[in-house]
Amino acid sequence: MKKCVFFDRDGVINESPGSGYVLGWDDFHVIPEFIDTLKLVAEKGYVSVVITNQRCVAKGLITKEALEDMHNRLQALLKEKHGLEFLDIFYCPHDRNECDCRKPLPGMLLSAAKKHDIDLSASWMIGDSEKDVQAGKSAGCKTVLVSGDSGGTEADFRVGSMKDLAGLLCKEL
Repeated sequence: MKKCVFFDRDGVINESPGSGYVLGWDDFHVIPEFIDTLKLVAEKGYVSVVITNQRCVAKGLITKEALEDMHNRLQALLKEKHGLEFLDIFYCPHDRNECDCRKPLPGMLLSAAKKHDIDLSASWMIGDSEKDVQAGKSAGCKTVLVSGDSGGTEADFRVGSMKDLAGLLCKEL
């Protein structure tokens, strides 16, 4: 079985759009420190999978095709510039309470594990919200919250920013 690091998208892989949505490739800005983290994860023998809620599809702000095009461009950028790639990208296009895949539910992680023979107990979920942490915990993963907030968290680990994530994973993976 594979070991995996699951990554939330907005705020972890790319700059967070705040309260809005990333609706096009021109607005998709990869966080430079994420590249270092992805390299480290691969070096440590883990596969990487994106797990992202994309409610903007349900709201009609972007089509599934446009979202998938953005994800395909991300994969191409990672491969061409850095020799890296995600094993897969899972997204929830639904609105709240319409499915069993939307985080904080673990549906996307469970689907990824089934599809790719992933050992969830040897895997990690990294995100910037408690929804990410809850999904990871429910799936049986170790969790990291990337947040400068000092409030309580259920996460196994917390780092203040993406700049600190690779250091933590270097010690823990």
